[in-house]
Amino acid sequence: MSEKERVVLCGANAYEQKYYFNEKFKGIPQSIQDELHIICVLFTAEVGGIFTIVFEPDGTLAFETNAAEDDILYDEVSSGLLVGEIRRSRQEMLESLSLYYRIFILHEDVSELLQEEGAK
Repeated sequence: MSEKERVVLCGANAYEQKYYFNEKFKGIPQSIQDELHIICVLFTAEVGGIFTIVFEPDGTLAFETNAAEDDILYDEVSSGLLVGEIRRSRQEMLESLSLYYRIFILHEDVSELLQEEGAK
């Protein structure tokens, strides 16, 4: 896997009423997987469209949301507000997922990462 590519962690699709979890991350504790499932499904139930949580090449998490051009029910304003709310209310979990990715996928040095975290 190239370090320059983005990797989808999970996502939900309101049109097909489906949830996707990348099996590459099955080592993530089940409780966190369940929480991600809930976040994605509730997001699309409230806003519509397609919502994905993606790891950037540096290990940070990004939220992507989009909708079909003809989807008049998609709520772009609520989408932005909900992304902000998820970032605030789940900040610790998101930071932990980023750390997991950097250690287990990017194989970064754990001691250096812990020093970074301690410096924050």
